[in-house]
Amino acid sequence: MGHSFRVVDYIVDFLRHQEFTHVFGVGGANIEDLYDAIHHAGGPVRGLVAKHEFSAAAMADGHHRASGRPAVVVSTSGAGAMNLVPGLAELRASCVPALALIGQPPAGLDGLGSFQETSGLGGSMDAVRLFAEIGVFCARVDDPSAVTELLPAALEACLSEVPGPAVLLLPKDVQQSVIPAWAPPRRVLPRQRPLAAGPVRQEAAAVLAAARDADGVAVVAGTGVVRSLARAELARLSEVLGAGVAVAPDAKDAFDNHHPRFLGVTGPLGHPAAHERIEGASAVLLAGTRLPMLAGGALREHLKGVPVVSVDSAPPFLDPHHPAPVRLDGPLAAELAALGDLLAAPERPAERPVERPVERPPARGGEAAAPSGPLTMRTAVEVLAAHLPDGANVVVDAGNSGTTVIHHLPVPRDGRFVVAQGMGGMGHSFGAAIGACLATGAPTYLVAGDGSFFMHGMEIHTAAELALPITYLILNNNAHAMCHTRERTFFRGDYTYNLFGPARIGDGVAAMFPAITARHARDAAELRAALALRPPGQAGPLLISVDVDPYEIPPFGPFLRAGQAARATAA
Repeated sequence: MGHSFRVVDYIVDFLRHQEFTHVFGVGGANIEDLYDAIHHAGGPVRGLVAKHEFSAAAMADGHHRASGRPAVVVSTSGAGAMNLVPGLAELRASCVPALALIGQPPAGLDGLGSFQETSGLGGSMDAVRLFAEIGVFCARVDDPSAVTELLPAALEACLSEVPGPAVLLLPKDVQQSVIPAWAPPRRVLPRQRPLAAGPVRQEAAAVLAAARDADGVAVVAGTGVVRSLARAELARLSEVLGAGVAVAPDAKDAFDNHHPRFLGVTGPLGHPAAHERIEGASAVLLAGTRLPMLAGGALREHLKGVPVVSVDSAPPFLDPHHPAPVRLDGPLAAELAALGDLLAAPERPAERPVERPVERPPARGGEAAAPSGPLTMRTAVEVLAAHLPDGANVVVDAGNSGTTVIHHLPVPRDGRFVVAQGMGGMGHSFGAAIGACLATGAPTYLVAGDGSFFMHGMEIHTAAELALPITYLILNNNAHAMCHTRERTFFRGDYTYNLFGPARIGDGVAAMFPAITARHARDAAELRAALALRPPGQAGPLLISVDVDPYEIPPFGPFLRAGQAARATAA
C-alpha cells in the first residue's frame, strides 16, 4: 500500500481481510467517504443503501441469523446515528455481533456548535457515552493512525463470549486523513473456549442417562444451536437420548419441524402439548438457550424440581432457588457432539417413541381449507406453509401476525427462521429479510402486519433494487392489532386507539413500484394463486396483502387465559 491512502481505505481493506461481504447503511455527508472507498476498492465488499438506518441494522441482524457471520452497519451523524439506536439495541439484546461505523462531524469543529455535533463538548450530546451503553464496545477515533488498532479491537469485542454491536465513531476529517502504508490486516477470529472439564461432562451424561431410563429427557433448543451450526449434533444427541426437542420461539430452525421428535415451541407463544411433554420428563437439556421469559414462561417454575443440563456459554435464567444446573460451557457443537459420544453406548436401551404433540399445517403441496368470507391469520399462514420450498428463509415481525406464524408455521427443512425478540421492534423483518436473503441466496418469505409495513415496509424498494427473491405476506387488519387486543383483554374494552381506516396495501405497492408484482388476496384460493406467481428461481419481490379481522385472538397464552377467565365469569 502506498501512503496516499486514507483511513477509509484501511477500513475497507480490513473488512476485505475479514471476509465481510456487505456493508449495510444509509449515506450522508459524514459517512460518504467510506462509501467512496468501497467503490474504488472494486470489491469484494459491497456497499448497500437502505431506506432507514434501523432497517440497515436489521439487515446486518438478518444476515447474521441466517449465516452465522457478522456484518457491518454504517450511518452518518446526527439523526442518522440516532435512527441507528433501536437497531443496535436489538443486536445487543439478541447477542448479534456486528461492526457499527458511525460518521461524526469533523473533529476540528468540536465544541464550536457544528451541525449534528455529538462530541460532548460545548453542551452537546456525548455519542461515546450513548453508544458505549448500547454496544459491547465503543471508541471514537480521534487519531487517524489509531484506526489500525481500534478496528481490530472492535471486531474482537463484537465476537466475544457475549457478542453484540461494537461501535466506532469516525469524524469526517479523520476518515479523510492519509495514513502510512500498513501491513495486511490480520484475521480476527472468535476466541475458542475450551470444552468443559471431563468430570462435568460425565456428570451431565449421568443425569441424562438416568432420565432416559426413567420418564425420558426433553430438550429445549435455542438460537445458539443455529448460530453455532450445531443442528446436526443436536439431532444426533436427541436420537441417542430418545428425546423430543422443543424450540424457543426465535429458534424454530434449530430442529427439523417435520421430525417425529419435534415437540413444538415453548413459552407463552408456544404449544401447551410441548410444555406437557417437558413437564413429564425426568430431566431437561437446554441447548443454546438461556431460557428467557418468552422461551421459558411458566416452565421455569416447573424446572425448580427437575435436573437441568445446560449447554451454553452463559448460565440459564432459572429461579435463584433452582438447584444449580450441570453446565457445559464450551463450544456448543463440540459439547453436543462429545455428550452424544459419551451417551451412545452400544448397550443403551431402545429409543423411547415420541408422539408428535402439536397440530400441524398441511405438508408442502397440500391444500388448506378455503373458508367463505375473509381469511384468518391462521388460515393465511397455513396456506403459505404449503408453498414454502425446502431451504427457504422465513422472517416474521412483531405482534399478532408474528405470534400466529411462530405457533402455526413449520420452518422448511434446511431453512432459516428469523424473528427479533430482544427489543421486538416493529418493522424489523423488512430489513432482516434482505440481510438473510443476501447471506444465503435462498428464497425468503416475510410475514408482517400492516402496522409493521407502515413503519419500515418501504425497504421493499431496496429489495426490488437488488432483485431479491423475497415474498411478502402482509396480514392487514387495519390496526396495531396486538395493542388493540390488549385494550380489549386487559382494560374496559369500550375504547381503542389502535384501529385505523382501511388501506389497500397490495394495490398501493403495485401503483408505486411497477417492477414489483403485488396482489391482494380475498380468500384462500386467491392467496394460493398469488403465491404461485413465484416460480422457482424468479428474481424480484412479490407482495401479497390479505385482509384479516382485528378481533382475531392470536395464540398467545396471556390472551387465551384471559379469554377463558372472562367466559367462565360470564357463565
